[in-house]
Amino acid sequence: MSLFSDIEQEKIANAISDAEKATSGEIRIAIDKLCEGDPYEKAIEYFHQLDMDKTARRNGVLVYLAHADHKFAIIGDVGINQQVPEDFWETTKIAMTAHFAKGNLADGIIAGVALAGEKLALFFPPQKGDINELPNDIVFMDNLENK
Repeated sequence: MSLFSDIEQEKIANAISDAEKATSGEIRIAIDKLCEGDPYEKAIEYFHQLDMDKTARRNGVLVYLAHADHKFAIIGDVGINQQVPEDFWETTKIAMTAHFAKGNLADGIIAGVALAGEKLALFFPPQKGDINELPNDIVFMDNLENK
């Protein structure tokens, strides 16, 4: 059985699409079952592996979740980190954690994506000619590593 149903995956992809309409930022979701060590470090590794550091404005955001270990991280590219306060992702993490604690992983991700889009819009509004540089679907990292 998949972690998310097809409907949940579609809702998450739609949430990313909706969030990106309000910003030039790019949002991706990477899912693992397990994460040995620090989820922030793993998120950084995946950020580069998924070429998220190659967006035009360097304003990509990765939400990383290791569901079996109950670990997650949110990271932004250098273009974001140079402009936002250090605690920029804290309210997003709190909202996501509230859903995760109730076992609602999809709702937590959707809430996090919506908040990330709202927050990014303040610093990175949509630009004329802006294109979707990264896919909006969930990346299941376990599947990629086993290929």
